Amino acid sequence: MSSEHSMDIVVKFDFQEMRNAIDQAKKEILNRYDLKDSKIEIELAEDAIKINSETENQMDAIYTVILKKMIGRNLSPKILEKGKIEPAGGMRFRQEIKLIKVLDQENAKKITKIIRDRLPKIKTSIQGETVRTTSKSIDELQEVIKLLEADESLKVPLSFTNYR
Repeated sequence: MSSEHSMDIVVKFDFQEMRNAIDQAKKEILNRYDLKDSKIEIELAEDAIKINSETENQMDAIYTVILKKMIGRNLSPKILEKGKIEPAGGMRFRQEIKLIKVLDQENAKKITKIIRDRLPKIKTSIQGETVRTTSKSIDELQEVIKLLEADESLKVPLSFTNYR
């Protein structure tokens, strides 16, 4: 048995589940009385969701439906980074919601600082889009998971992988 245990902290989600959530949201929007005949367009790209509708209030309703479907499919709402609602011409509005797919350097540094401040025995290192944590105790790595999941200042959906 090795003397060091490690775990990787990454941002990851199942894109197929996201596609399913968007498809379910489209079906609900087609059947909802307040949104039925509005010619709403929702397009899922690799890195964003693009919405086009007649009013700004519809944008909020669409976003709420998408969130509800995502949560129903065990996807974190932190995946979404809501953009501004802009006029699209022809009395319509558009909004782009970016998908957070990787752990950026700023959040990686924030994670390592949180771990170092609260749990000084744990070693952390940033390896590209991953934060590797190592410790002699598995229990300490589990404390890291609890600590990061409870931290409200982190606005990214964290996954804990490569747990050894």
